[in-house]
Amino acid sequence: MTKTPDFTKVMQDMMASFPVDSSALQNAFKTQAAMGEKMSKVALEAAEKSTEITAKWAKDTLAKMGDLSKAKSEPTEYTKAATDFASAAAEMAAENMAAFAEVAKKVQMETVELMLAAGKDLSEDATAAVKKATADVTSVAKKAAAAAK
Repeated sequence: MTKTPDFTKVMQDMMASFPVDSSALQNAFKTQAAMGEKMSKVALEAAEKSTEITAKWAKDTLAKMGDLSKAKSEPTEYTKAATDFASAAAEMAAENMAAFAEVAKKVQMETVELMLAAGKDLSEDATAAVKKATADVTSVAKKAAAAAK
């Protein structure tokens, strides 16, 4: 019977001569980690601001509820208190929704800025990696051509 040829040495030699730049992978990982950190910061700041808005809204509502729950001497005063509370609640809702919209707008703007910066960084990294790989492949091709002569 015939033996199957062992291509282990051939594959090892081929992989050793194949130009691989591990620093490009390390730089990509570092860039991704930095991007993740910046995005997390944006998200955490937005969550903190949203929590502050919600807490203030709840506190203001409870204060208005205190006025609503006070005993009145005339029945019409209950109607006025309820109307005043409804009006104040609507006003607070409008103010707080506008505050939430500002937080969302800020998050959107910061996210777009981060994505544009990341795209620029990735483009520069890719260009540098392609230039280096081209130079390495050209060098290997020249050596192979010289060895073939």
